[in-house]
Amino acid sequence: MTRSDMVPSDTVRAPARVLPWLPLLFIGSGCAALIYEIVWFQLVELVIGSSAVSLGVLLGTFMGGMCLGSLLLPRFISPREHPLRIYAILEAGIGILGLLILFGLPALGNLYASVSAGGLLGICLRGLFCAICLLVPTMLMGATLPAVARWVEATPLGVSWLGFFYGSNIVGAVIGCLLAGFYLLRVFDMAVATYVAFAINVAVAVMAFALARRAPRVTHPELRPAAPAPGARVVYVTIALSGLTAIGAEVVWTRLLSLMLGATVYTFSLILAVVLVGLGAGSSGGAYLARVVRSPRAILGWCQLLLPLAIAWTAYLIAQSLPYWPVNPSLSSDPWITFQFDLMRCAWTILPATILWGTSFPLAIAAAAAPGDDTGRLVARVYAANTVGGIVGALGFSMLAIPALGTENSQRLMIAIAAVAGVVLLLWDRARPLANDATPSRWRVPAVGAMAVVSVLLARGVAAVPPGLIGYGRFLATYTTMPTFLFTGEGMNSSIAVSELPSGYRNFHVSGKVEASSEPQDMRLQRLLGHLSALVQGDPKTVLVVGFGAGVTAGTFVLYPGIKRIVICELEPLIPRSVGPFFAKENYDVLHDPRVQIVYDDARHFILTTKEKFDIITSDPIHPWVRGAATLYTKEYLDLAREHLNPGGVMTEWVPLYESHTDAVKSEMATFLDAFPGGTVWANNEDGQGYDLVMLGQPEPTHIDVAAVSQRLEDPANARIVASLQEVGITSLFDLFGSYAGERADLAPWLAGAQINRDRNLKLQYIAGLENDSYDNAAIFKDFAQYRRFPEDLFIASNDWKSTLSGEAGLPRK
Repeated sequence: MTRSDMVPSDTVRAPARVLPWLPLLFIGSGCAALIYEIVWFQLVELVIGSSAVSLGVLLGTFMGGMCLGSLLLPRFISPREHPLRIYAILEAGIGILGLLILFGLPALGNLYASVSAGGLLGICLRGLFCAICLLVPTMLMGATLPAVARWVEATPLGVSWLGFFYGSNIVGAVIGCLLAGFYLLRVFDMAVATYVAFAINVAVAVMAFALARRAPRVTHPELRPAAPAPGARVVYVTIALSGLTAIGAEVVWTRLLSLMLGATVYTFSLILAVVLVGLGAGSSGGAYLARVVRSPRAILGWCQLLLPLAIAWTAYLIAQSLPYWPVNPSLSSDPWITFQFDLMRCAWTILPATILWGTSFPLAIAAAAAPGDDTGRLVARVYAANTVGGIVGALGFSMLAIPALGTENSQRLMIAIAAVAGVVLLLWDRARPLANDATPSRWRVPAVGAMAVVSVLLARGVAAVPPGLIGYGRFLATYTTMPTFLFTGEGMNSSIAVSELPSGYRNFHVSGKVEASSEPQDMRLQRLLGHLSALVQGDPKTVLVVGFGAGVTAGTFVLYPGIKRIVICELEPLIPRSVGPFFAKENYDVLHDPRVQIVYDDARHFILTTKEKFDIITSDPIHPWVRGAATLYTKEYLDLAREHLNPGGVMTEWVPLYESHTDAVKSEMATFLDAFPGGTVWANNEDGQGYDLVMLGQPEPTHIDVAAVSQRLEDPANARIVASLQEVGITSLFDLFGSYAGERADLAPWLAGAQINRDRNLKLQYIAGLENDSYDNAAIFKDFAQYRRFPEDLFIASNDWKSTLSGEAGLPRK
């Protein structure tokens, strides 16, 4: 027997004058931890990509570090060390490492990019990179609760205090989540958010040191072996399954609620905040129950058996109730009013289940405790079991269950797991019968059996997500009739649908919005991105298309016989194979062209790691208000794309005017023109009003040889190109080049004060997310169109041709 296998026979008691201050420490610690978590997720996404695989590995590493830290602290730190001094050292270490990650991660990212690869090897390297970046600080975070836990006894009162500490930590996490998501990152940037978290860590460390001086560490000298409580193993299994269902549900419900509320950064912050509120409230209630009930294990078991009811409640609301609430998001011009409705809907939907999961943690500590336990080890074991379950839930549901089973069956699986956990704990405890169970044994078995049957019925009753929710998201309730849905599917990264209107037009929906269609305005934009790029470049050989969509933009390049290679970078594997065939006519059956290669990866990560250069890069990602999309609109990303252009290469980027507002459009345009100073703007109008834009840039000044373009289009070998343009209303060069809408010098007064979207702030997703329900596209276009002037140096053509274009396009000559 070693000294590390022994614990004090009577753990020290925290003085009454100090104990009430400890929850305040945990509030500060939780606040700082959530700020770091949000910042780190944003930082790492920039380096390794934002696919479900990358984020699943990232989340697993984050939670795994916390699990490892909770287990290692009791093994390497003696129980005789002052808990508050250890806690202070941990908090100070977290703060220092938080600063190091802020400045060191970009440098490590460059190293990672130089050795990264695709496929399985690339995934393994991403996991290794996550571990290098986050393992040590997350280990310190995971060690904080076991460190202070040693200052209370393994008694009902002591365990109750541990529950309150855990609940206080979650209260702080709620504050940190909202502070980072709605203020620090919206108003400032990741650096300021990190400095605030560091300041909180320092304040907590100083306060912990001060409290340690007021309350010296006192222990009894005699030691004895630590004996686990009888039946503790089944408690660990139960709390692990509880963690699995909790994090699995968060993954599934975040996907579904984002369809309904809009997948903005604010929606993610609201959902996370409500989850944490439920866990915190449940933890406080569980802490109280752990002190007053005779059998914490029995209550823990009944919490698990009540979870099927709560999960079914959430599943019912998401699929059959909330989508049809008569809430029109566009009725209010104030986004903060919309946030209030969204907060209420989130709380109404997921609080019951999260409260039960929160209640389970302190009850598990109480159920696994034995008199004389080292409370640090006790908390570490329970926390580790819960976290391991959470890791399995995060990876299993995001990467396996949802793609393979869908959200409907994933929720059924959660109901089954929760029911099994409750039944096992209540009926299959061979180590120690539940002699103190408040439930009379004569009807415990029938009661548990009845709940098991109810769970089966609830699982059978879980409904599928309505196609309209996948198609129209938060605006579903405003539609009186639905189109015919030809396909719906739930992929690893997003939910998608294809619908057909009575007119015959088809729409491709992703994440609750129409992303591409065969309607005239969308077809013009999709073709314009391709044809404008190819005709301005002159003689392209290699093309990179960012975002498959309906495949129309990629399909335009199939028509150019000189192009030898077309790389399509798509994040969601389900989209090309499931959506592409429905638009085969519009995209010229691009999937079966031998020149096409599809890379299933985050586009930023692909460009960061590939050494290949292209003649054309065209970027048509999802709306910038969708969380993660703003990384494809940053100055650094555009600089990276410019570096991967061959001499004479062309970069084009889509800028929506609808579901946007002036500040967001200004940010997108100003950022692009900062990366491409000679860039130009081209308009895709609908009925003469603004709809969306195409930004076009080259590493060198752009000059369009009109005669060369005309000659190319007159070549009989390019008849399909001409037909493709005519199908979307571009019947002449005047139609094509008449869409010119400005350049940097002309638009400078309008762009004055625009926020440049950079990696360190990702301002665009916060700006765009505030007004994603706006349809001011006509007003935005009219506002900046007044600055347009005819670009004398852009076109190489006769003066007569320029005068004709100027007149037809309504552009005054300079």
